[in-house]
Order: sequence, then structure tokens, then C-alpha cells
Amino acid sequence: MSTLAELTAQIIAARVAKKDMTLDELQQEMQIVSNMLKGIDAGTLTEAVAQEPETSKPEKINFKKVFKDNEVVCLLCNKGFTTLKRHLTQVHKITDKDYKKQFGIPAKQKLIAKAYSEERRKAALDRGQGEILVKARAARAAKKAEAPKPKAAKVAKKK
Repeated sequence: MSTLAELTAQIIAARVAKKDMTLDELQQEMQIVSNMLKGIDAGTLTEAVAQEPETSKPEKINFKKVFKDNEVVCLLCNKGFTTLKRHLTQVHKITDKDYKKQFGIPAKQKLIAKAYSEERRKAALDRGQGEILVKARAARAAKKAEAPKPKAAKVAKKK
């Protein structure tokens, strides 16, 4: 007679052959199958446990509808914002990284409206922020080069 671990491995192997799974999904699936087999063995398996739980896959999002020129739509509450990061942390208590992961948004995608981002970029260029930054970096590098390096403390020898 096969052990619980062997039966779980066989079932999982059959599932993986049909469906690609991430490591997290694989671990979750193993836990579910193991619990189901334990329930069957003990005779306590209920119909609710026997049903396969729905896995929440991120829906395919329409980037044109979510990332507009003048706003970015929050996929959690369907409201539009110029910047989404602050809204996510304050209202939904979720980080921007977790939000992107939850909805399958690429990590490089900015959560800022395109027009707002352009406006901020132009304003920074008009104020000469790029030149100011270059000067500040050069001054910081010169200051570091001039600063005397701390001397190592002398250790007194015992006689």
C-alpha cells in the first residue's frame, strides 16, 4: 500500500504534467492534496474540502484603460489618480510592489499618469534641476577627496 507522501507525489506529478506551476503554487497544491488524502483516510473529508479551491490568477488587464495619459486607475477600487503609490499605501495598505505582483503588472511600469510625469519632468528641466544635480555630485565628490581619512587607533603593547 502506498504512503500518503507517495500518493501526494503521484497526484502532484500528474497535475504538473498538465499545468505549469510556480514553486508557491506547487507547495500550496501539495498541501491541499495532502490534507484531502488525510481526510479521506480518516473518513472526515467533507464535500467542501473535496472541491478544488479556485486559484486567484491575475486577470489580464487592459493597459490602455488602466494607464491613461491623465490618470492611473486603481484596480482595487476603480478610482483614477495622477499617482497611485500613496493611495495604495494609505487606503489599501499595500505596497506598490505587491500591487504590481497581484495584478501581473511589470516591475518597470510606473504608477504615475503619463501627462503628470511629463509635466514634472519639464518643470525640473526648466528649473535647471539636472545641472544643479551634476554640480552637487561634483561638490560632494570633491569634498570626499579632500577629507582626511581617519587614522587607525594605536594599540598599546603590554610590557
